[in-house]
Amino acid sequence: MINCGDTITNPVTGERMTFLKTSRDTGGEYVLVEVAVEPNGFVASPHFHPKQSERFEIIEGEMEFRIGRETVTAGPGDVVVVEPGTAHRFKNIGDTVARFTCEVRPALQFEQLLETMFALAADGKTNKKGLPNPLRLAVIANAHFDDVRLPFPPVWMQRAGLAMGAPIGRLLGFTPTYEPAAGAPLTA
Repeated sequence: MINCGDTITNPVTGERMTFLKTSRDTGGEYVLVEVAVEPNGFVASPHFHPKQSERFEIIEGEMEFRIGRETVTAGPGDVVVVEPGTAHRFKNIGDTVARFTCEVRPALQFEQLLETMFALAADGKTNKKGLPNPLRLAVIANAHFDDVRLPFPPVWMQRAGLAMGAPIGRLLGFTPTYEPAAGAPLTA
């Protein structure tokens, strides 16, 4: 379980997140994280949140956001807002670590999703894009379908794929959450 002040790291995507406010701190209203992204670091996949907005405020460095069909370059002091249902991704396009705060409203299961994905990456259980194998991903995506979806294929096709893939993934022992290998702590 994520607590205020915890930091998680994704060595594949080059992201490090420190939780400034958790869903427990805000009664589920929002999650606030400070994110540091290494040069060439990126979010694992283009995605959208059907019910959540994200507000990014750049502290240092240079980030590129793809929001819908628009590309936005943002630097210190810039604020980028992504409304619910809008496909987006980001990457650090600068030569130094970029830092920003990100507020996600409402919180929903955002923390649990990040905790799972970052732990999988830390244990070497993702590809070079930061995604686990398709059947494990189906179990996770099925559990978090209200939190995050892919911009393509269409939602009905994603639901159909998850309806087939998630049960097979569960039969193979995959769960919507992931504990780090050998009981190593996830947060530092």
